[in-house]
Amino acid sequence: MIYYRWLDSPLGKLLLTSNGRSLTGLYLQGQKFFPEQTKDWHESQQVDPFVQTQEQIAEYFAYQRQRFDLPIEPQGTAFQKQVWQLLLQIPFGETISYGALAKKIGKPVASRAVGSANGRNPISIILPCHRVIASNGKLTGYAGGLDRKQWLLQHEQTKIVICHSSFVICH
Repeated sequence: MIYYRWLDSPLGKLLLTSNGRSLTGLYLQGQKFFPEQTKDWHESQQVDPFVQTQEQIAEYFAYQRQRFDLPIEPQGTAFQKQVWQLLLQIPFGETISYGALAKKIGKPVASRAVGSANGRNPISIILPCHRVIASNGKLTGYAGGLDRKQWLLQHEQTKIVICHSSFVICH
């Protein structure tokens, strides 16, 4: 059984999926490789992973969270899971190239395969595939669209300065 629910976000609607124990998907509406709903899908607002995800995503967009602490179970090949696991090591506000990521998994000539695995990431934002860019520094490939990738990177580079009881957002 797959549980699902929709969340509003600054990037548009987000589709969350879960097996009841863990988050299995976070998709941007209209993204490439968007899952197809079947009769096994059941809408639910209160599945534990959804409650936690909604809270942490809201904190992320409000500049109050840089790392997620959620039970996740992305479904994919062993290679894809290896790439997705490395995404969690990319610090908030930083980027890495596809080639550098390929070197980290011990396959320096596999940058295209890393890009393909990145594109199939089923848990966007939380597994921060948006932090992977071309070796020349340009934004390339993002299943949710380059405009959303750029927005996420800019969001993570925005600094919040707290001055007593007020705050200022700096770019």
